[in-house]
Amino acid sequence: MTPEAALAEITAHADPERATGAQAYHKADRTYLGVPNPVLNDLTKTWRQELDIETRVALADGLWKTDIFEARIAAAKVLTQARITPDDTTWALIKSWAPDFDSWAIADHACLAGQKRLIADPSRLDEIEDWTTSDHMWTKRAALVITLPWTKQNHPKPHEAEARDRILGWAASYAPDGRWFIQKAISWWLRDLSKHDPDRTRAFLAKHGDTMKVFARKDAAKYL
Repeated sequence: MTPEAALAEITAHADPERATGAQAYHKADRTYLGVPNPVLNDLTKTWRQELDIETRVALADGLWKTDIFEARIAAAKVLTQARITPDDTTWALIKSWAPDFDSWAIADHACLAGQKRLIADPSRLDEIEDWTTSDHMWTKRAALVITLPWTKQNHPKPHEAEARDRILGWAASYAPDGRWFIQKAISWWLRDLSKHDPDRTRAFLAKHGDTMKVFARKDAAKYL
């Protein structure tokens, strides 16, 4: 499977009317084909089943480089899998995409693939920490999106609790950053955390809530 062949399969499901709506919604200046997400799910599921990891990494790389909206979504989906061994090349490719992030949909799909690789090797949080000081807003935001799995443990092990506190430290450093997408990322992380660790969420909001935007503070406390 080459990137060209994969793109042809995606393009076979193009819908120009849907593409126009997608471009207006996502706003980033690139080609949109108007292919629904369920179609991309079916295609990439088949590719994951049929192709070895080396071929999938090459396929994802090629699809991403087209800068077509659906191709970039598919690139992320083809690498979204819990068990990949070895996964160093997969992780390196996903991480290399961060400077290209320019819209939430593509970034979030790439981050979902990245979450699986972080869970597989939590020491990679050291690399993600570099993202927290990036001048690129989307990379900075992605540091919280890609670490969402650390919000979900009801009874975190010591190393998971340590990672949780570490990421909350990143969120605290973001709190004075008034940009909407940064504030939304903070509130997303805290809102998810509040379902499993309300005490930590309340403590964060008590200490840093006043530096957050009102909408973000309310969103973070939605389930408290």
